[in-house]
Amino acid sequence: MALVHAVIALALIEFFVFGALVGRARALYKVEAPAVTGHPLFERYYRVHYNTMEQLVCFVPGMLLFGSYVSATGAAVLGLVFIAGRILYLRGYVADPKKRGAGFGISALPVMILLLGGLGGALASLLQ
Repeated sequence: MALVHAVIALALIEFFVFGALVGRARALYKVEAPAVTGHPLFERYYRVHYNTMEQLVCFVPGMLLFGSYVSATGAAVLGLVFIAGRILYLRGYVADPKKRGAGFGISALPVMILLLGGLGGALASLLQ
């Protein structure tokens, strides 16, 4: 499970970096706190950060469930795909919000696999 925990830490570090990018955009585009609207590029960075937080709510427990009941290595690989997907999501969304789809899909699919696999593993464990 150490590998699962390491990948979760990487995802949280990525989230922290996305937050720093929001802070930088806030300063660059002069969007004073607590405002969350203003310059379109600031808003894109903000949405990427917020959407990533929404995904982490399912990602982290999904990683732990899948890693415990199915495969720690599989969970880690899916977690790395999630992290890469979030980077693509950031790049696409900031360039043009219409280009966020691929990154979203690449990061959302592993989350669904982790959750469904973790649920299946937990139910199988109950039936033993």
